[in-house]
Parts: sequence; structure tokens; C-alpha cells
Amino acid sequence: MNPRLLAIILGIALAISVGINLFAATAAVTALSGQKKIERELDQRREGERRPSTRTLLASLEPETRRTVRRALREAGLRARPDFQVARAARAEAVEAARADPFDRARVDALLTQSREAEARGRARLETDALVVLEGLSAEDRRVVATLLAGRGGRGGRDGDQSRQAGDRSASDAPRTEP
Repeated sequence: MNPRLLAIILGIALAISVGINLFAATAAVTALSGQKKIERELDQRREGERRPSTRTLLASLEPETRRTVRRALREAGLRARPDFQVARAARAEAVEAARADPFDRARVDALLTQSREAEARGRARLETDALVVLEGLSAEDRRVVATLLAGRGGRGGRDGDQSRQAGDRSASDAPRTEP
């Protein structure tokens, strides 16, 4: 083969190789940046699905109405607290029982059932008390406060729940129901 022809063929092969590598690199960058964009959109969508914290919800109410609603929700939380404490204790006991050897499935199942039932009682108590609060509000205020029935919102308790994150559960063992 002629050396000049060989050089041309090798040059073409090199150009094709560089083109393929550039195409692969561009595809990888596009895929990675597209994935990040999709993840950001999903995060934003998840954030949009959460209801605002109780504090944020109640901020739009008149001061006297806000105080009344806060007081009623605080009292509701205190009434429901024992149920949530029982639920938390039963779940912790179930975890310990699940770690034990030999594994006693029936005991773990019974403790988990007990935990779910206690949590359901506490939730029902909170919701029933929330309905009493809603009855005493104007239609406009009721629209704002009714959002609480959507369930847990941003965990924005008194101080953003930092004390609970730090492991201090003495402030309140019930779910946050007040700003």
C-alpha cells in the first residue's frame, strides 16, 4: 500500500474516532445535566405537595383568632399526646423484639399493630378536635385552617424542630399541632 494512501486512511480513521468521542462526551454531559434537571423538578414538585407549616398557615389569621386557634390546637395535641407516646413506645419495643434472637414474629406483629392503633387513636383525636376548631371559624378563616386536615406539613414547629432533631424529645412527644 502506498504510504500516502495509508496516511489518508489513518487520518480519516482518526477524524472519525475524534468525532465519535466528541459525540459520546456530548451525550454524557447532556444525560447528566438532564438528570439533574429532572431531579430538581421532582424536588420542586415534592416541595409543592407539602402543606405549609402550622405557623405559616395561622400567620394570615387575625391575631385574636390566631391565639384562639393556637390554644385549641395546643390543647388537642396535649389530649392526643398519650396515644402518640403509646404508639412510639410500642414501635420501639417492636424494633427491639425484631432484633432479638430468636425472632418472635407474632410478638413483633402484635406490637406493630398496637402502635398503629394508638397512632390512629391519636390522629382521630386531633382531627376531631380540629373539626371543633373549624366550626367556630368564619368561612374565610376555615379555608385557611382546613389545610391542617391534609396531614403533616413542613416540620416547622416552634423552632423548626431543631430540638427534636437533636434527640431532645422532652419538649413534646406529640406531633406538632401548633406554631
